[in-house]
Amino acid sequence: MSEKFNGGPDTGEELPELSNDEIARYSRHLLLPEVGIDGQRRLKKARVLMIGTGGLGAPLGMYLAAAGIGTLGIVDFDRVEASNLQRQIIHGTRDVGRPKIASAKDRIRNINPKVSVETYETRLTSKNALEILKDYDIVVDGTDNFPTRYLVNDACVMLGKPNVHGAIFRFEGQASVFYSKEGACYRCLYHEPPPPGLVPSCAEGGVLGVLPGIVGSIQANETLKLILGGGEPLINRLILFDAWKMHFRELKLRKDPGCPVCSENPAIRELIDYEEFCGLKPASTDAQAQYEEITATELKRRLDNKDRLQIIDVREPHEYAIVKLPNTKLIPLGQILRRKAEIEPEVDTVFICKVGRRSARAIESLKEAGHSGRLFNLRDGIIGWANEVDRNIAVY
Repeated sequence: MSEKFNGGPDTGEELPELSNDEIARYSRHLLLPEVGIDGQRRLKKARVLMIGTGGLGAPLGMYLAAAGIGTLGIVDFDRVEASNLQRQIIHGTRDVGRPKIASAKDRIRNINPKVSVETYETRLTSKNALEILKDYDIVVDGTDNFPTRYLVNDACVMLGKPNVHGAIFRFEGQASVFYSKEGACYRCLYHEPPPPGLVPSCAEGGVLGVLPGIVGSIQANETLKLILGGGEPLINRLILFDAWKMHFRELKLRKDPGCPVCSENPAIRELIDYEEFCGLKPASTDAQAQYEEITATELKRRLDNKDRLQIIDVREPHEYAIVKLPNTKLIPLGQILRRKAEIEPEVDTVFICKVGRRSARAIESLKEAGHSGRLFNLRDGIIGWANEVDRNIAVY
């Protein structure tokens, strides 16, 4: 690095003093020559914004609070669900149903009441991102979707702020620091998002509970190094981690001279519609008419009427073993084209999965392959059935 990032822009303000209580609290930091009194004062002055309080944001927020970050901003709009508790350790059983932002704030203040917590209970969008990010020194991205990752990246580039990146899936994680003043940004690495549906979410593919703890801790570590202006930050470096094999790899990154957002002549000069950019918003109403939907209530009515139906479950066998609807046939999504002869075209067919995404992809694949039958997608999948028809079935 040609320039150290020392806790944000030089405002000319003096670093805050530490009280005797703070000296006692942070004594193990103060004993490190690389931190010391001045370093801890930098941490106290720093303003860090966390995007999300899920798997990555949970350890991140707790460790940054414990380390003595002066101001933590939190952006989140979700509520705590029971399925979060396997990995989102900032929330507890008693928090189920509460806004995550409230639960996270309580936990952070319990860890360190000296931390100022600023909350934004809203979805980050192209309309509010610059206004929310502008007053923070460092932004840490703990989100789990491509539209927000590109939005955070572009906003950080435009505001000249470091973006501490992390991502997880199943047993694998990655981390980097995207700081366009010193190196590559997220778009330099990933010019475009993958096609919609190609990369399953954690809700569909699962995630090992400890994995976000490891990657989130790496993000916290990188944040502290940036503020302290020491060590070797992950600028122009991407760490890949496989928890199942306990294996780390490092890839070297470089700034793309043709990057549409961080190059000398950027094509993108303002925040855009990221849902559309990532292919999650249909371009026209014609694009929406790829398949018919059926609600769980409607499906239950047709089953009660003894309508002739075939119901195809496209989940994986280990998911099917957790919970299944009666009279369904399992054909995993990856086998759907190879086994299309098992689907009778003269019979109305309902496709189901956990939340309705994989079943939609199965229908699209069959349509493209020339299947002539009438195909329905169960809206909201197994979750929809649990909410509308049978609240006693297991959900995951």
